[in-house]
Amino acid sequence: MESQIWPGDIWHLDEIFVSIQGKRHYLWRVVDQDGEVLDILVQPYRNQPAAERFFRKLLKGLHYAPRLIVTDRLGSYGAARRKLLPSVGHCQDRRLNNRAEVSHQPTRQREYQMRRFKSPGQAQRFLSVQGPINNLFRLGRHLLSARHYRTLRTQAFATWSEVTRLQEAA
Repeated sequence: MESQIWPGDIWHLDEIFVSIQGKRHYLWRVVDQDGEVLDILVQPYRNQPAAERFFRKLLKGLHYAPRLIVTDRLGSYGAARRKLLPSVGHCQDRRLNNRAEVSHQPTRQREYQMRRFKSPGQAQRFLSVQGPINNLFRLGRHLLSARHYRTLRTQAFATWSEVTRLQEAA
């Protein structure tokens, strides 16, 4: 992997459990320092092989390694990082990982509205699509001037209109 600085070069990783058909599954999520959801994976386990699977999926989709990984104190992250990303810094602090913790809120809200997920595959498909859509429309209003916010919001709706128009044509 390259040593140049990429946008989103600090990754915050976290997992939460979701109950699917009475069984506990883990929703692994990674967000960058700006709160953008980079990837999501639903798995039945929370061990080192599951963490390695998540890292492989993440690296395959993004094509670059982070400068720093911030996690909670789950040992699986450290073991997987040492094996797959040995040159990447790792910070384990529950307070520094609040960005990932907060990113779970929209998922919990949607899970409640949908009256739980029906299967792991359905949860994976839905959440993989919901993340980029959230990134498109959640702009960080408190960081922008009103004019810039309106411009970005107009661009987001234009992009959404274009994407949905392409879906109708297909």
